[in-house]
Amino acid sequence: MIPFNIPPVTGNEEKYIAEAIASHKICGDGQFTKKCHEWFESHFCGGGQKILLTTSGTSALEMAAILCDIKPGDEVILPSFTFCSTADAFVQRGAILVFVDIRKDTMNIDENKIEQAITKKTKAICVVHYAGVACEMDKIMRIAKNYNLKVVEDAAQAVCSFYKEKPLGTIGDFGCYSFHETKNFSMGEGGAIIINHKEDFDMAEIIREKGTDRSLFLRGMVDKYTWREYGSSYLPSDMLAAYLYAQLIDADKIQDFRMNIWNKYFEAFKVLQKKGLITLPFIPENCIHNAHMFYLVCRSLQERTELIAYLKKNGIIAVFHYIPLHSSPAGLKFGRFDGKDEITTEYSERLVRLPLYYGLSDKEQDFVIETVNNFFLSR
Repeated sequence: MIPFNIPPVTGNEEKYIAEAIASHKICGDGQFTKKCHEWFESHFCGGGQKILLTTSGTSALEMAAILCDIKPGDEVILPSFTFCSTADAFVQRGAILVFVDIRKDTMNIDENKIEQAITKKTKAICVVHYAGVACEMDKIMRIAKNYNLKVVEDAAQAVCSFYKEKPLGTIGDFGCYSFHETKNFSMGEGGAIIINHKEDFDMAEIIREKGTDRSLFLRGMVDKYTWREYGSSYLPSDMLAAYLYAQLIDADKIQDFRMNIWNKYFEAFKVLQKKGLITLPFIPENCIHNAHMFYLVCRSLQERTELIAYLKKNGIIAVFHYIPLHSSPAGLKFGRFDGKDEITTEYSERLVRLPLYYGLSDKEQDFVIETVNNFFLSR
């Protein structure tokens, strides 16, 4: 059986976890949390941004919603083709969700349909960089500036992806990463928030530390710490940070491995696209993606269902992805779809993701390619 995903392991995870245990500091903000912060800030935060590890990508989004000062009745524009965490973070603050359609080439929010969805109640735009491919951020940021809106980047899938040489997550007001076991770099459950404006640094630390100024106290900047604002416990265990750090120091190796798999799939399936049997992922010229996933878009829901079943019969696990939020019970309760759903539902029903993970062997990938080709070329 070839699984869809196996969490990455590079070799030093157990060693670093043991070091964290031996330090008698396994709660949040221990030595490995600090090492992870330093790694990210040195690689992605050249503009003076601050990054903080969180318990999940979901909690990073929750922090971003708080920092955006979302209040009951505020509207937040976002794509419907995303995970529920993107929406949950704003629903918790009492926001009304305004879903807009996606582009069929990148599966990202259609930047040309955002402005028409803006009302007097709009407070923020939350973009999702699907499959690690950047949204059209220049236009989105112009719109946000014109209407005085906050921009949150759900970059859960986009660590090590770039838009015009800018790391994703560092362009909007806040960026949110995920280190779930399905991501390029993992700590099992975990995430991070990037704070892109200095005036938000202190409040971000307070929110993350249960609403206290404990971080300032630990740095000797106040003589005692106290409860300052609403917050929660968003600090991950230092043992989880130790697991993540083992992968960060081998980030280039992991990324090269995944990119080789992605490129091999892309080249192998060009003939199917030329024959009109599938649609391959599209990478805009100004984007560098991170090989987070490889997907195919089939011609119909029935064909996708048959492909997944055929692959499973041959020992390969392939999966579909998001069910559009706007048509879900919670989506109907907490939001509305602006304009027409021309792409979101149709393409969500046709997309299938193939196995792609650190450690997938050439032999296994060759078998996946052969099996997919056999399915389409025999029809």
